[in-house]
Amino acid sequence: MDQSFMKTKKIFPLVLSMALPMALSMLVNSLYNIVDSFFISQISEKAMTALSLIFPLQNTTIAVSVGLGIGVNAAVAFFLGSGDRETADKAASLGLVLTLMHTLILMAVLLPINRWFLEQFTKDPEVLNYGVRYGRIIFSTVIVGQVGIIYEKLFQAVGQMRISMIAMMAGCITNIILDPIMIFGIGFCPEMGIDGAAIATVIGQAVTLIIYYVCYAKGMLGVRANVFLGLRSTKLTGRIYQVGIPAMLSNLLPSLMITVMNAILAAFSATSVLILGIYYKLQTFIYLSANGIVQGIRPLVAYNFGAGEPRRVRAIARTALAMTSFVMAVGTLLCLVCPAQLIGMFTTRAETVREGAAALRIISAGFIISGVSVTVCGVLEGLGYGARSFVINMLRYVVLILPLAFLLSRIFGTAGVWNAFWITETAAAVISFIVYKRTMHGMVK
Repeated sequence: MDQSFMKTKKIFPLVLSMALPMALSMLVNSLYNIVDSFFISQISEKAMTALSLIFPLQNTTIAVSVGLGIGVNAAVAFFLGSGDRETADKAASLGLVLTLMHTLILMAVLLPINRWFLEQFTKDPEVLNYGVRYGRIIFSTVIVGQVGIIYEKLFQAVGQMRISMIAMMAGCITNIILDPIMIFGIGFCPEMGIDGAAIATVIGQAVTLIIYYVCYAKGMLGVRANVFLGLRSTKLTGRIYQVGIPAMLSNLLPSLMITVMNAILAAFSATSVLILGIYYKLQTFIYLSANGIVQGIRPLVAYNFGAGEPRRVRAIARTALAMTSFVMAVGTLLCLVCPAQLIGMFTTRAETVREGAAALRIISAGFIISGVSVTVCGVLEGLGYGARSFVINMLRYVVLILPLAFLLSRIFGTAGVWNAFWITETAAAVISFIVYKRTMHGMVK
């Protein structure tokens, strides 16, 4: 298929056509996360706490696959933009091989440490039981999600955003439908509790993967992705990991941050840990939608950079920032207008709702300004500057926020932790803007 529209179509319609399908699919994905957590919270508050505690490990599997996918996405789009379809095929195929290798490593590491990890944060036998059962199912079937995500990034790299949108939405909707059926035992299905939630997640991922594979088999991808070609294309490993490893590490940083934050908040109360877990489920509604826009523009940046179109790269970045800022503004408004209702979807305890609503109001102060960092990181990854993107994310998730959260918690209690979010986002946005300007000045005249 012809990808030349990525360097000929007018900027706003182009960005909209690439970003909107991704933003919509990520919006549905975020709704799935919220609905999934809502149903789990109906089992018990301890089940929801278990989900919050195991999130860092679950996010690790996503981070590895998405990070590698970003590296493959940038490489394939760049080679297509420069007219080298043969090397684009090799990059796509190698991405599939590396995905299978990563899957084996993840299973070998995460399954044995599942219980040990949870025990670092709780001794409650009920919470441990929920977390171990959920993790055992998710980590033993990790290959389904890993392969699905690499296909997702490949379809995005060639501009097939609608296929990616349909596949992702089909999986999420399947999961949403199956959640109450499998958790509570509706109709033919026995009641499976938290095991049902995990199985529904895997089935949803399988639906997504099947759609991708069918579309690939029908020749709709436009590049080859086969294991045998990948095994003969290992020379491209460095090119993929140049962007992929920083992207993986960037996606792992939230897991590290949440782990440390859980430790800080656990010193105050289990309620604070639960609130952080609820917030991270809610924030997916905002940040996944913004990430959808970034997913849409990343191949555009790579393709136009490969095609020698620097002015289009700048215009794409400006358009994406405006769209991301709008999404963040909507999220801010929701958190300011109805925070108690949002927290109330996951718990009926008045104390948790009250404290959670206060936390949302504080944290949301950093949403709009964070759009700068989110957009700049996507542009840098598209240009092949994965390390610079990683540095920005390090500031957001580790270097600035963790010391701030600890110090402010000593002074203001849990409110200090919540204030650390918006302070960090403001500082990171300023640094991101400086990095972006210097990168564009050095590369794109």
